[in-house]
Formats: sequence, structure tokens, C-alpha cells
Amino acid sequence: MQVLIVQSCQDLGLLWQRHLDRLGMETKLVCWPDDAINCLSDEPFETIVLDLELKGGSAMNVADFASFRQPNARVVFVTGRTFFSDGSIFAHFANARAFLPATTPPEDLATMVEHYCTEGC
Repeated sequence: MQVLIVQSCQDLGLLWQRHLDRLGMETKLVCWPDDAINCLSDEPFETIVLDLELKGGSAMNVADFASFRQPNARVVFVTGRTFFSDGSIFAHFANARAFLPATTPPEDLATMVEHYCTEGC
């Protein structure tokens, strides 16, 4: 299972990556939206863990690009804000599968990603 992690805070991204790796997933961590778009152009991913609060660009652009370039990739959105807490993110992004608070324990996030990676595969 190929997972792209897009997280501006490298330490947090590495924490998520270690938990996903323990579940046998192949992960790639990027910290910038442009790097995420380059990865999505070059490599297939089944799931994308995407922080909505990216520095240096818009996570929404990354999600839009993913829906165009890799329409079967599932996106697990993570945020520390209450924006989209009404669930409207699912209306905006057909590839959205989960919307988690940034405070979600990494092992729980990994379990959610594992669930969506195996869905339909």
C-alpha cells in the first residue's frame, strides 16, 4: 500500500510515517504542497494523509490535483482547526474519506489509513 503524507511539521509527519510503516505500508513524507504535487505526478498512491494547514501553499490545491491525477486515491484530511467540522469537506472533495483532528493519536490515524487503503483494493 502506497501512502503519501503531506505534513508541514516534519516531526509530526515522521511520527505518522513510523506508525504507518509498522503496519506494512510504503510511505513517502513531503512537507510542501509543490513536493506533494510532484509526487502525485510521478508515483501512484492509494491513500494521501493531508494536513489542511500546510505552509507554503494550499492543501486544497493538493487535494484537487490528486482527484484529477489519481482519482482512486483516498484522502484522509487532518486539521487542528474547526473549519469544515460540519462535514462539508466531503461535499467539496469526492476523494475525502476521513476528517480527523490533529490531536488524533498516531496509532488511530494509522488504523484509519489502513482501513481506507484496503477499501476496494
